[in-house]
Amino acid sequence: MNACGVRRRPGLRLGLLALVVLSFLVLRRLDWYHLVPPWLRRRQLGLQARGPTFLLEDSTFSIFGGSIHYFRVPREYWRDRLLKLKACGLNTVTTYVPWNLHEPERDKFDFSGNLDLEAFILLAAELGLWVILRPGPYICAEIDLGGLPSWLLQDPDMKLRTTYKGFAEAVDLYFDHLMSRVVPLQYKHGGPIIAVQVENEYGSYHKDPAYMPYVKKALEDRGIVELLLTSDNNEGLSKGVVHGVLATINLQSQKEILFLTDVLLGAQGVQPKMVMEYWTGWFDSWGGPHHILDSSEVLKTVSAIVRGGSSINLYMFHGGTNFGFINGAMDFDGYMSDVTSYDYDAVLTEAGDYTAKYFKLREFFSSLSGVPLPPPPGLLPKTTYEPVMPSFYLSLWDALKYMGEPITSASPVNMENLPVNNGNGQAFGYTLYETTITVSGILSGRVCDRGQVFVNTVSVGFLDYDSDKIAIPLIQGYTILRILVENRGRVNYGKNIDGQRKGLIGNLYLDGVPLKNFRIYSLDMKRSFFERLGANNWSSVPEEPSFPAFFSGILSAGPSPSDTFLKLEGWKKGAVLVNGQNLGRYWDVGPQETLYLPGVWLNRGANQVIVFEEEMAGPVIQSMETPHLGRNHYID
Repeated sequence: MNACGVRRRPGLRLGLLALVVLSFLVLRRLDWYHLVPPWLRRRQLGLQARGPTFLLEDSTFSIFGGSIHYFRVPREYWRDRLLKLKACGLNTVTTYVPWNLHEPERDKFDFSGNLDLEAFILLAAELGLWVILRPGPYICAEIDLGGLPSWLLQDPDMKLRTTYKGFAEAVDLYFDHLMSRVVPLQYKHGGPIIAVQVENEYGSYHKDPAYMPYVKKALEDRGIVELLLTSDNNEGLSKGVVHGVLATINLQSQKEILFLTDVLLGAQGVQPKMVMEYWTGWFDSWGGPHHILDSSEVLKTVSAIVRGGSSINLYMFHGGTNFGFINGAMDFDGYMSDVTSYDYDAVLTEAGDYTAKYFKLREFFSSLSGVPLPPPPGLLPKTTYEPVMPSFYLSLWDALKYMGEPITSASPVNMENLPVNNGNGQAFGYTLYETTITVSGILSGRVCDRGQVFVNTVSVGFLDYDSDKIAIPLIQGYTILRILVENRGRVNYGKNIDGQRKGLIGNLYLDGVPLKNFRIYSLDMKRSFFERLGANNWSSVPEEPSFPAFFSGILSAGPSPSDTFLKLEGWKKGAVLVNGQNLGRYWDVGPQETLYLPGVWLNRGANQVIVFEEEMAGPVIQSMETPHLGRNHYID
């Protein structure tokens, strides 16, 4: 089905694939198997775990893989990134499948554009790569709620990642649709998928012993016939093993290898060893450093893993970008949301450029291949454009009149339970709450994640995880209290994912008295949101603009637009959209200082740039050829 829920006609390639497979089955049933071409005849056994060795059919096989997430890379660049993976000496690409992006509304699926999973898998096959699919339903991946759709949280009793009826029924319906797409792309059906992962790092969660067997059966019942895998880190390896499923491990340092492989041996006996995630770097959080892992250390660890007889998957080979608001968050010693860039200090940069890690690993894998590797593709050009000077302006308060009637409610309603998105609630962006007050006092309440508080249109401070109270000054006359709440990213890893509702949670109090009669605006910042603002409702930028506000300007590109990086020096916090594509968040707390703008999203000539700024506007939006991801912190 497409994004509107209308079933598509199968693509030509899938139709031909199905015809070949059907012909194979008919010939075999008629005992004319000798007429089947040898390349298809051999696709009987697939990838097998035979003692300590992987076999692909009857040949010894080592998985040299790398992770690329199709949803974090512009579709036009998939081929470039996959060719670079192959030229590094790798034979397999692994990818997660984000449920929250593919089913934004219940039973309404989107596998179009950048979410065309089948096209990505078929492209990998065309380029001679195998595929390991990691469909979840939970994927972690530093993505909002670990890839689970936020509408699941409309159920106040929801128990995510368990056999709780409400969760299992939703998984079943999602898998019904997803597996109908990927089953024909399995190895035994002539496709490139050689293995499928059962959930993700469940051993470190482990709230329901029946859950992993349920997911395994859900995959098999829907036609998954390839080798099944689990993957766990050292925290959960001993609890993540499932009968009949090959366990693999996730790690970063050499000192973990012997320990974890011993645990693996004790958990499942003699089986092929595989590091499903060797972490080539690490992700970054707002307010923290940019994490770096030395290339020599990466080479030493990869060499030790492979020389020790283990298959390996590099996580990440190419990280890409958390475009829009899809980033996740962590909550261990406090809530920290992830930055827009998913550069990860990976083997390829966020923009697909080579690193020292790439060339060292290419030399290493070349020494194992016995045949010359294909030459690395040339780099995509980068450029600097003239600075963008915003010409037009629309304050948030003026924009509200174009949003339609607000939602009215006696008490605050959290994002997920707002009656929007065809009853599926709000997943991403901001929500504005308004009510009328007549007295001053101390405002308090639970705000997730960050709420800017206004008296009429004057900002008086913030409510967040560190500040749960704020003084509201006395103002004569009619006073509107406003709280602009941002979902900065739902936690994607840990025990508390059930509690990731956003917005105002429960009552908002003024001197201990609950406030009533709210008007609520859903500000999801989708394309349709900006279409409602209209082209004729903006004015020239005033000398002293009020905030929050939208700013619009033109980026001029030549006949062949190239990649660039936008820097918003002098701006405080917000998001940038170019030609309707949400590049993601910026924030002057760092570490990230630039936003990646793919050249394929630019038009020849004029390109509209819209900035939503919460607090303070800079004079211009700069562009540059190189990214600035912040001060480096070397991972120990």
